[in-house]
Amino acid sequence: MIIKMILLLLLGLGGGLAVGAGFVAFLTVLGIVPRLMQMTKTFQFIHSYELAVISGAVILAWTSLHDYRLYLPEIILLPIGLFSGMFIGMLAAALTEVINVLPILAKRVGMGERIIALLMAIVFGKVLGSLFHWLYYVHIN
Repeated sequence: MIIKMILLLLLGLGGGLAVGAGFVAFLTVLGIVPRLMQMTKTFQFIHSYELAVISGAVILAWTSLHDYRLYLPEIILLPIGLFSGMFIGMLAAALTEVINVLPILAKRVGMGERIIALLMAIVFGKVLGSLFHWLYYVHIN
């Protein structure tokens, strides 16, 4: 019985380390942090960015193991949701930029010269889809 528990512990730890390392490597390959520093001209804070990424990965991995509930007022949850959405948007934009999808998509659908219209259609589609989800599927008491 103890051998099974030790084996389970090692497998869980190894799997968690592999997934965590893969996540950080994924963020590194996408170049989100260097791109963010370039856009905001904050190269002097590189260690703070690295600490934030690693701390976020470790803390969120730890909290995912537990069933925490935050009973906070909506006014405090609003910025958390806003920043989470900004992160997901930046992640999607970085992934799109790295694999160079939009120019290829624009050429295939015949909108090479109107790429701004294509980008705006994607943005409005995501916003409307998110609004529909929150207004139709999510019921807040």
